[in-house]
Amino acid sequence: MSLSNEPAPREKLAWRTFEIGFWVVATLVNTAANSFTSWYDIERLGRGVEAWKPVVWETSSGLLLLALLPLLVWFTRRNPLHWDTWRRALPLHLAASIVFCLAHVVGMVLLRKLAYASQGQSYDFGHWPSELIYEYFKDIRTYVLVVAIIEAYRFIRRRMQGEARLLDLPDEGPPLEPVERPKRFLVRKLGREFLIAAADVEWLQAAGNYVNLRVRGHDYPLRSTIAGIEARLDPARFHRIHRSYIVNLDQIASIEPLESGDARVRLKDHSILPCSRRYREVLRERLAAD
Repeated sequence: MSLSNEPAPREKLAWRTFEIGFWVVATLVNTAANSFTSWYDIERLGRGVEAWKPVVWETSSGLLLLALLPLLVWFTRRNPLHWDTWRRALPLHLAASIVFCLAHVVGMVLLRKLAYASQGQSYDFGHWPSELIYEYFKDIRTYVLVVAIIEAYRFIRRRMQGEARLLDLPDEGPPLEPVERPKRFLVRKLGREFLIAAADVEWLQAAGNYVNLRVRGHDYPLRSTIAGIEARLDPARFHRIHRSYIVNLDQIASIEPLESGDARVRLKDHSILPCSRRYREVLRERLAAD
């Protein structure tokens, strides 16, 4: 099966544009629907609230959700909810939902106060302890829904781009290659399977509970820690250059020192990887020895 040589930045930009567009559109639709529903309920009850106020309430909530979304994405990447991690991750997500609610409420109250002040009025949130409890029961549902969408999206994307794993031991007989130092990885993509040689991996990057294997412009996530896969790679070919990066030494084109003591590693495909100062000198010695 041939692999596309399309530049990775273009592919990443397309995915990132889709992600941002999805959340912006979803928030706008939800804000518009909730604003109309709130206005309609108020009118039906005959409370006589100005029409702009429900719009302010819902818009302030939506804007804070968008502002907090990057933090949620980062947090779920660090603490993914999988079958093998949910017991450890669930308490952390419960604590994060409280922080999410507090940030959401405080931020939207500030926005509402500013909006009301622009109209010569003042906004009263009410009794904070009771209102916070009420808002938390709403926000925990939002938190669960957003996390579920993020995890579902990542699952689908992994299936589309292909997910790598180590070869299993055969049911009978000895393995065809060393298990502790694999020469190939098995990639499953959209129901199909193909092999990639470990020597073809250009670099590896830690991503939460996964390590992305970069092969010819494509990233294939492998369920492992960066330290775990480092111990199973050929040390004559691969070298750790950062707490989150391992590079194939054959792919390095140059090393650019920085004033901070760190460095930039430029690869033959024009990718640039960070190199920490603790790995810089050892890397230079390895390249000089080769």
